[in-house]
Amino acid sequence: MSPDDGILVRVDNVDKTFHRGAEEIHVLSGLSLEVPRGDFLALMGPSGSGKTTLLNLIGGLDRVTRGSVTVGGERIDRMSNRQLAAWRARHVGFVFQFYNLLPVLTAERNVELPLLLTHLSKVERRRHVETALDVVNLSHRRRHHPRTLSGGEQQRVGIARAIVTDPTLLLCDEPTGDLDRKSGDEVLHLLQALNREHGKTIIMVTHDPHASARAKRTVYLDKGQLSTEKPE
Repeated sequence: MSPDDGILVRVDNVDKTFHRGAEEIHVLSGLSLEVPRGDFLALMGPSGSGKTTLLNLIGGLDRVTRGSVTVGGERIDRMSNRQLAAWRARHVGFVFQFYNLLPVLTAERNVELPLLLTHLSKVERRRHVETALDVVNLSHRRRHHPRTLSGGEQQRVGIARAIVTDPTLLLCDEPTGDLDRKSGDEVLHLLQALNREHGKTIIMVTHDPHASARAKRTVYLDKGQLSTEKPE
């Protein structure tokens, strides 16, 4: 793959099989997907269809059984665990359904966590954190702990943490799944702004058609295969 052909993510003929004792569970089968730079892709499908598995393969949290995953011209399926950890720290921001914030840390300290894996100075880290919290409009809540924040605010802290390293790719797993409609809309508006105004490439797993409507396009995963048509 040429790194400048406009495709940021290329998943090529991927199989993913899990083992439960002697049983083999085939989650993905011969799946291929291309995601252009600057895309905002919604990934939908029934529970157990492999959406989160696919997201984890693209983000280097899991490994393919067969096939290849290329991101930004790099074959991440060929990387060692150490190389993969360093690659994730540079290139991927994760947004989770249940926020995954550390309750003992303030918002700004939660956002700073990915920067502790870098060689940035304390002053540089502070500057990055301030910028990320400003983008999500939470600078005024930076010294608050998660328990004092609403669900929507906690998710915005999670998004600030995901973008603080200026990653190549944002991977969002049900980012509005634990939020009411108003808070969910605020998070979706923020993701749209990150895509349109900051050029972030986003892949979002969701069950919610209201959420998928905010993306530029939607693909459906069912029985290990992708389609642009919603399954019956």
